[in-house]
Amino acid sequence: MSHTSSETTWMPTGTTGLIFNEPLLWEQGAEGRCGMSVPESDVLMSPLDSELVGDGPDWPNLSELDVVRHFTRLSQWNFGVDSNMYPLGSCTMKYNPKINERQAALPGFAGSHPLLPESLSQGALKLLYDLERYLAEVTGLPAISLQPAAGSHGELTGMLIFAAYHKAQGKPRHKVLIPDTAHGTNPASAALCGFKSIPLASGEDGILTPEMVDELMDEDTAGIMITNPNTLGLFENNIKEVAEVIHAKGGLIYGDGANMNAVMGIVNMADVGVDVLHLNLHKTFSTPHGGGGPGAGPVCVTEALRPFLPVPRVVKEGDTYRWDEDYPQSVGKVHAFYGNFGVLVRAYSYVLSMGPFLKKASQLAVLNANYIKESLKEVFHLPFDRVCMHECVFTDKYQEQHKVATLDMAKRLMDYGFHPPTVYFPLVVHGAIMIEPTESENKETLDRFIAAMRAIAEEAREHPDLLHQAPRNPKLGRLDETLAARKPCLCG
Repeated sequence: MSHTSSETTWMPTGTTGLIFNEPLLWEQGAEGRCGMSVPESDVLMSPLDSELVGDGPDWPNLSELDVVRHFTRLSQWNFGVDSNMYPLGSCTMKYNPKINERQAALPGFAGSHPLLPESLSQGALKLLYDLERYLAEVTGLPAISLQPAAGSHGELTGMLIFAAYHKAQGKPRHKVLIPDTAHGTNPASAALCGFKSIPLASGEDGILTPEMVDELMDEDTAGIMITNPNTLGLFENNIKEVAEVIHAKGGLIYGDGANMNAVMGIVNMADVGVDVLHLNLHKTFSTPHGGGGPGAGPVCVTEALRPFLPVPRVVKEGDTYRWDEDYPQSVGKVHAFYGNFGVLVRAYSYVLSMGPFLKKASQLAVLNANYIKESLKEVFHLPFDRVCMHECVFTDKYQEQHKVATLDMAKRLMDYGFHPPTVYFPLVVHGAIMIEPTESENKETLDRFIAAMRAIAEEAREHPDLLHQAPRNPKLGRLDETLAARKPCLCG
């Protein structure tokens, strides 16, 4: 895969363009403007209690056009996957097909209430039941809970299951192994469940070795949390051997499935020894995320761990679906009702739309990441020069001699019309630049991104000041991040 972008006719997608200024709504409008016509009231007027609200709510006086333009202008300040490539590593910002939004907006789903009786919720219950079966097919793990509302929430639920399992064995344990290539929320999730995190170093090639795991695994260790593919974008080739070491000493394997986008339909998680796995539906299964949620982080477990899953659970009796809470060993409820239902509808739609092509999505994600890796490794330092999975990790080692850092290059990429990739993560790589193109991007977009990155590498050599002053084109230029950290403005 020695592709280059030198033959591509390239035009930058970034532009100085027309960038609107926009004041607050309360700074616009004038007395007497109104964006709607209210029908004449057929009830007696009742004045507001002036002691409580003064002269009444401070509503801005705006026409419909004022309101439409205000929010349209604000939307043009934003950057999303609908605008251009969003190469955030370990975030899988893939395109969200609009058909998923249509299904989630169906009145029967959007208007349903979680307190409706089971007899009036059969469609919703069937969707939840079927989605569990589909996720079981994708992962190889037969028992699922859709309750957790995010990946980190799934981790927490998984660690609760770890604790409940060992308690049921009559031998509570107090430690969990956390590799240095794990996601940062892993040790936090373990700590919240009373476990002490034991750091585990990866080998020279960026993956775990059974020998190093064996040195740390003892009778007081509940198991290990493995991100696979790991945060270096590498598949843990020794996963089965590591699982054998952990299982031989009575431990469990937790699989952080945030990077499942690389291995859907390719790796059976049960076959490689994983006991508990969470999935990020808002990443791998193409439901919108960002801005704090909502998300979904279902937990998938082996048959042996089924008794510990959260309640309530959807069960099927004949052609009828109902809730069941009769599981005495359950860790209990981890979310109100049964998770973020609208997100689950979107994931369900995605699975039905893709079917067996879920495997193809992973294959294309891996192909795109390797295309970028091979195209840029001449101009950016590649710490692990081997086949990557869905993301590749570079560093700023070649640019350091010109006093250009990873942050400078990320800022400059904004001037070329692309969202910056993840920077300074994973922590085990100095000056890391983590790029995840996802399967959604076509070759023309990848070539434009590659050309932009090559141009930035050349600027780092010839005109480093351009990068120190970047970005120039967006509405806001280079911010003083040090001052912002020391003197944050929290007044709104």
